[in-house]
Amino acid sequence: MPGLIGIYPFGLGRENWRLARFVYYGLLALQHRGQELAAIITYGDEGFHKLSREGFVDEAFTENDLNAMPGFIGMGYVAPSKDQHPVFVESPVRMILIGDGKPGFGNGVQDSWRAFGELLADEISRVGDSLKAARQVVEEVDGGYSFMALTEDQELIAGRDIHGVKPLEIGSLGFDLGAVVSESSALDVLGMEHIAHIEPGEVVRFDPYSIERSRVKPHSRLNMSKCSFEYVYLARPDSIIDGISVYSVRERIGMILAKERPAEADVVIGIPETAIPFSLGYSRASGIPASLGFVTTGRKVRTAIKPSIFERLMGVQLKLNPIRCAMDGKDIVLIDDSVVRGTTLRNTVWNMKRRGARRIHVRIGSPAIMAPCPYGIEIPPPDELIARALDEREIAEVVGADSFAFLSIDGLCRAIGLEKGELCLKCWGCEKR
Repeated sequence: MPGLIGIYPFGLGRENWRLARFVYYGLLALQHRGQELAAIITYGDEGFHKLSREGFVDEAFTENDLNAMPGFIGMGYVAPSKDQHPVFVESPVRMILIGDGKPGFGNGVQDSWRAFGELLADEISRVGDSLKAARQVVEEVDGGYSFMALTEDQELIAGRDIHGVKPLEIGSLGFDLGAVVSESSALDVLGMEHIAHIEPGEVVRFDPYSIERSRVKPHSRLNMSKCSFEYVYLARPDSIIDGISVYSVRERIGMILAKERPAEADVVIGIPETAIPFSLGYSRASGIPASLGFVTTGRKVRTAIKPSIFERLMGVQLKLNPIRCAMDGKDIVLIDDSVVRGTTLRNTVWNMKRRGARRIHVRIGSPAIMAPCPYGIEIPPPDELIARALDEREIAEVVGADSFAFLSIDGLCRAIGLEKGELCLKCWGCEKR
């Protein structure tokens, strides 16, 4: 689930911009989408400049790095894997490509961003029009992905697959800068106006004087597969994706969860950060007061995507410190965003009972994760997914809760405001009907 950003200057004097710092701050706003690798790419009079480093953005790039990096066109991304480096294509069109998700060729070609970049370069060379070439590639290459490419001809090209699995949003800073990002929150951080989202099957080209958009032939809404996991977990709550407020979806999830799976309790507590809006919605619908139950320590580390069990457990132990007076002697509805293996949730429940919680009713603001994601979200193999082996009663016993329940798939769709046929629900074990 990499986070992508591209920034492009317009008009006369555009060569005077130095955009490495702009990209840097945009990546800070996308840090939650990948914490293992960060990259900044710029283009200037001397060609491409690239920095790709492991770790968090604010640790990967120093003040000297940003000051020394020239270039008036900027692009960058954060990734959840140390192996997800930008793709540099030498010929026939020189470009650097970054992407989120997985392109699918279906013709024996290895599904990879290298193959995608080479196909795009070949098509641009053959057609001579980068916008038309990118549209043809998107129509030809299936899968679930979004991408950005910066060419030596000083064009920034961005697009989404025909199903719209991975998001891309467009913004601007007056008439001076245009931008494409994975989430609108990155535009807010940069002081830019959020203009629109790139449609499924649409490509956008930035050149010195304009933004041009082109879309493959219209597809039925039932061919869309917008990622439901974005609204549950991946995106920041202050983001708008495909015209839908992530915070509003999460609050509605909590309200629907309260109606589907009620519990008698003294207080509702959400596990920071993602589940806080869920808990507020649950509280509103149930009438049970919500309370702050944990204080976080250190930077925001997404423990669900840490690479080892030890790191995940230590991440929870270090990140979440229970507030004793909020739970001592109380019956609690504990809200979390999702459950993968159950190890971190078990640790959290144990810590809460150690602080005096009497009964803990766990409610999950998503359906049970039943399958790996075919589009690159870091979900463990099926044999590690707790919901594939155990029912809700058994999961409650494993994690030490007094009761346990998931949100229904229908409830998730209602919260997002889209039909099943418009969402990708594969990780929840639901194929389109």
